[in-house]
Amino acid sequence: VVLIDGSEELNERLREQALASGELVKLNQDKLPGCYLHRTNPNDVARVEDRTFICTTTKEEAGPTNNWCDPAEMYKKLYDIARGSYKGKTMYIIPYSMGPIGSPIAKVGIEVTDSIYVVLNMVIMTRVSPKVLEVLGDSNDWVRGLHSRCDVDPEKRYICHFPQDNTIISVNSGYGGNVLLGKKCFALRIASYQGWKEGWMAEHMLILGLENPQGEVRYIAAAFPSACGKTNLAMLIPPEYLREKGYKIWTVGDDISWMKIGPDGRLYAINPENGFFGVAPGTNVHSNFNALESTKKNTIFTNVALNLDDNTVWWEGLDKNPPVNALEWKGNEWNPSMFVKADKSTYAAHPNSRFTAPAENCPCISDEFNKGQGVRISAIVFGGRRAKCAPLVYQS
Repeated sequence: VVLIDGSEELNERLREQALASGELVKLNQDKLPGCYLHRTNPNDVARVEDRTFICTTTKEEAGPTNNWCDPAEMYKKLYDIARGSYKGKTMYIIPYSMGPIGSPIAKVGIEVTDSIYVVLNMVIMTRVSPKVLEVLGDSNDWVRGLHSRCDVDPEKRYICHFPQDNTIISVNSGYGGNVLLGKKCFALRIASYQGWKEGWMAEHMLILGLENPQGEVRYIAAAFPSACGKTNLAMLIPPEYLREKGYKIWTVGDDISWMKIGPDGRLYAINPENGFFGVAPGTNVHSNFNALESTKKNTIFTNVALNLDDNTVWWEGLDKNPPVNALEWKGNEWNPSMFVKADKSTYAAHPNSRFTAPAENCPCISDEFNKGQGVRISAIVFGGRRAKCAPLVYQS
């Protein structure tokens, strides 16, 4: 059993173990310092919504958009699947904070996992530190997270949430969205239940600051469906004529916001995450310069292509110069002649390939990012390019 403290010394030891086992591939440290490549099982490359359950005593409490199961039934099923799966393995215990440690809006979680990949990603995506346990003290207000890769069997893959017990259990997956339990599982699914009970909100929203030429900053949140450009908007670079006038954009969060009413009656928000779990394909210097810059160091790439000529990574949409000597996302030889646009199985990178990058890498990260009181929200945008009507705007 290893207690993860977030220290660079322990992180480096785990990286060396993952390199020795083949779980990670070390990239060109001159061009991509601190960066690594990971490949998941080909049957395990995305979130599995049909295998994701909210387990509450009544179906109504699970909400209208979620799969539901009785908690007792699901606990038995999960424990029967997971029983014995840690035998002969190392169990990693990850105490983490969603949001700046000690913030009145932050929450604590502890995840148990048998995956170094999960540990190293959680260290990027959350705040992992012994201070988390100090802040928690003897409080029972923490989210229990159990993850086991088991046999990576898709027929026995479940990601289950027990909001009334503050518990998440994930079995038979190694893909980030299913196993980094601080992300969608805690930050949205469990937290939305906590917010309902405690009088705050957990929302699928970006947070950005807009600074005018006078140096005044106003913060907005925006709720878009998946794949509608939340990250691109959060890291927007103003057009040149506005930059010349002094307008700036500051990124607080690109995916999730936790919101509470402050003592002054206004709405305040934090980004509970500490990194970006972004989709790689299509990310380039033109579509999102700041996101690409965020991946230049201390980043874990998942299911992208490996350029064997210089030991860097590549994906469709990165540039117009695909590597001629490469390994595709499953680790097989690849070159551009194999690519067929209509056949995604021929792509060098999986269409859902990812990067896990520290938020501090982002050139436009806000000075308010690590301040626990949150930023005051002046407006909320609802909608996106999938909507059939114009976006709605709420102004505070």
